[in-house]
Amino acid sequence: MAIALVVITGVLLVAALIALRGLVLARFRGFVPCRLREGVSGWRKGVARYADGELHWMPLLGLGLRPRHAIARRGLRVSRRRREGELWAVDCDGLSLAMSEDALTGFLAWLESAPPSAHLDVA
Repeated sequence: MAIALVVITGVLLVAALIALRGLVLARFRGFVPCRLREGVSGWRKGVARYADGELHWMPLLGLGLRPRHAIARRGLRVSRRRREGELWAVDCDGLSLAMSEDALTGFLAWLESAPPSAHLDVA
């Protein structure tokens, strides 16, 4: 009985930490709600922030504090933009990002504000 109580307490503690992390990331200054899709897989909910010429994407649920994807602005090109329900989706380099209209405006401004050499493909 005592072992079961310890296991249940541990599971509840981990669930509470995951939920707390998600709430903190969703409300933390500088993070934008953003969904990500690789290839034809489904959309994954997460948050994104801009840092050092990269867009860092982190899943909303999980324990890790490091970004799962770091999308470099250098050479990044948006190939398509479309409506996905209430969100706007952009396709770029094998990834799709879905975000609100305000977040999309910020994303496109971030791309356009790069130095001119950042859009050149350098070998």
